[in-house]
Amino acid sequence: MGSDSEGEKSVQRKKMQALAPIAKPLAGKKLSKKTLKLVKRAAENKCIKRGVKEVVKSIRRGQKGVCIIAGNISPIDVITHVPILCEDKDIPYVYVSSKEDLATAGATKRPTCCVLVMTKPSKGELSQEVQEKLKSEYDQVASECRELQSTLFLKQTQMYLYCVFGYNGLTYWQCNLQSV
Repeated sequence: MGSDSEGEKSVQRKKMQALAPIAKPLAGKKLSKKTLKLVKRAAENKCIKRGVKEVVKSIRRGQKGVCIIAGNISPIDVITHVPILCEDKDIPYVYVSSKEDLATAGATKRPTCCVLVMTKPSKGELSQEVQEKLKSEYDQVASECRELQSTLFLKQTQMYLYCVFGYNGLTYWQCNLQSV
């Protein structure tokens, strides 16, 4: 029993070591599980775009969705422009730890760099019940992704201000801001 959990921990540790340094915001265990479940459901209903080329094309054409990006891509230059596009078009995005897990959830055998999950299929229609279930999961994951992005932005802003003004300068800056 103990060896199984040790084996899982070592696999998880290897995945974390292979992550790209720009893989932020990285989904935690819970959000990662929800996200991959959403990808699986979207793949079953054909509400998904796979790969960098398809995702970028869809984003540029104005399609909305949640973008899920694998964090262990090498070379990293392949996906560095995707988060910028997502931010420009106000599309929530999140990194997951493994491209293999993302491909498995997306029902493909090849590892996938990124996936765009949409609420409506590109062709055809979904039944009302399936549409509502997919939409509720989508909304939940999208809100958690946006929350994760906003906390990351706040932390980066605080670090920037700390680096620019230093500790004493930051205290002085906060006092001046409060007195205005």
